[in-house]
Amino acid sequence: MSPIAVGGPALFLGADTPCVALLRPEIDPARPEVREAAERAGVTPEEFAGPSGLWQLIADRTDGEGREVALPELGDAAAAAFAERLLAALDDPDAEFTETLTVAGRELLRLDARPAGEGFAFLARLTPPESAASPPLDVEIGPTSTADLRAELELFRRNLG
Repeated sequence: MSPIAVGGPALFLGADTPCVALLRPEIDPARPEVREAAERAGVTPEEFAGPSGLWQLIADRTDGEGREVALPELGDAAAAAFAERLLAALDDPDAEFTETLTVAGRELLRLDARPAGEGFAFLARLTPPESAASPPLDVEIGPTSTADLRAELELFRRNLG
């Protein structure tokens, strides 16, 4: 079966694992590969594709620990503002900084960045909502060049439209 293309804006910090991602996945139920997969699964293409336009926060560590949090209250404007703050923080390559993603008055992601080589390293703390009943997860993300971080943030902003 062909891989199913997933669209939508996505911001990844970390090249593989460990990583933290803020994304709004979109699967088009009209695509032939989605229709085929849905038929095999015995569901409608719309059920297979799932809800579109819902933000998610995902964190993975190299030891297999990870968290995935749905963010139905997060809007595109708040996601864009988070990216803008990160982009602005990169302007001083010698300064440590902290940025947070707060949704519905609750800090769900905290990024503590420190200069490392030609870029920054991060300690990310994902704090699931109280309803998730799971503890916070800390993820250390190794150095990423400032140029790569800027490119990732710019691509994210463009995909937000």
